[in-house]
Amino acid sequence: MVLDERALPRRWYNVAADMPRLPEPPLHPATGKPVTPEDLAPIFPRSLIEQEMTTERWIEIPEPVLDIYRLWRPTPLYRAIRLEQALRTPARIYYKYEGTSPAGSHKPNTAVAQAYYNQQEGIRRLATETGAGQWGSALAFACAQFGLACTVYMVKVSYHQKPYRRSLMQVWGAEVHASPTSLTQAGRKVLAESPDSPGSLGIAISEAVEDAATHPDTNYSLGSVLNHVLLHQTVIGLEAREQLALVGEYPDVVIGCVGGGSNFGGLAFPFLMDRLQGRRQVEVLAVEPTACPTLTKGKLRYDFGDTAGLTPLLHMYTLGHTFVPPGIHAGGLRYHGDSPLISRLYEDGLIGARAYPQRAVFEAAIQFARTEGLLPAPESAHAVRAAIDEAVRAREEGLERVILFGLSGHGHFDLGAYDAYLAGQLEDYEYPAELVEQALAALPELPR
Repeated sequence: MVLDERALPRRWYNVAADMPRLPEPPLHPATGKPVTPEDLAPIFPRSLIEQEMTTERWIEIPEPVLDIYRLWRPTPLYRAIRLEQALRTPARIYYKYEGTSPAGSHKPNTAVAQAYYNQQEGIRRLATETGAGQWGSALAFACAQFGLACTVYMVKVSYHQKPYRRSLMQVWGAEVHASPTSLTQAGRKVLAESPDSPGSLGIAISEAVEDAATHPDTNYSLGSVLNHVLLHQTVIGLEAREQLALVGEYPDVVIGCVGGGSNFGGLAFPFLMDRLQGRRQVEVLAVEPTACPTLTKGKLRYDFGDTAGLTPLLHMYTLGHTFVPPGIHAGGLRYHGDSPLISRLYEDGLIGARAYPQRAVFEAAIQFARTEGLLPAPESAHAVRAAIDEAVRAREEGLERVILFGLSGHGHFDLGAYDAYLAGQLEDYEYPAELVEQALAALPELPR
């Protein structure tokens, strides 16, 4: 199902307008009071701060952003007929494919918007972190479109696992560092305590935030978790609703992989809008790795978004900001916390969550690639795994269900991970509950 370019959404959808309960506000780490726009101004442009805090339902997409979106949007929606046949399921499986973007994932949907708003306010450089490299490459692409310099702190284990992601960022003009580095105070502190640290998204965020805060021409850019990031991603679900309508379908279940929440929220929120407004019933399922089980084992608490404690305190499901994940290949799903919007929706029972070990995930990815032809990113393969399981359940129960999942990116830069799987070298890892409790014990004390 392919939409005409004229059907490209011209507004982003803000789920906060329809939620029965909003997330608790971010808190200033020093005062414990709700963060104000002035607190965020040193690292974010005014326009993004407004989007972060608004409860307006619809936000207009600027024309310069739409111009770049048109390079690859609207993205295709496929029906997975060959996968259905292989599974002998009465379910109809659809997937929204974001791998057609220049960076190969959904990430440019917000990267382009963030680069535009920063350029409009006179910023010359953006600093950011990246795990698997999807976000870093997306921001490098976006900065190239608007004439901005870009510095990326890439989690060290992924820096070495995925060298071609690094190459892609450099092609688009970005400067890429393996985090933790000796370039920042936050990085030097980690290296002093753990010289062989594999890095984490929390550490890389600390480095990027410090970089932005100490350079007046530089702002910080985040690829997930925050409200404005998930807002920009809703072009995914808005397009998918229109595409399913072309064939008279509506999903019984919407599935997305979740790390910080941007791809998941982007696909799911426009369908949740229908449920929250009382028009349709739909089940929504977030899928995460057992090695980083934020929703399924974490706790809803105030916590820092980074390891060094430089960010505001966010009320989110968290494994603790000191969490250092194992080096699984789904690098984009290794963040210690989830979006406050998704955390509130999960707490209120409006979405569900499921965790999988990586070998089961790669098994599903191989089956998908051999039937549908597309190679999923390891992150996206979590959604593939859950969709296959839902289709098998429909077969066992004799139900004609409509399943929609997000194929958030291709796996062409992840062939090393597939080599490891095919060679039987991948190990499953389930993050122990006692380590979660230890990390949660280190959560910050809120000022009284």
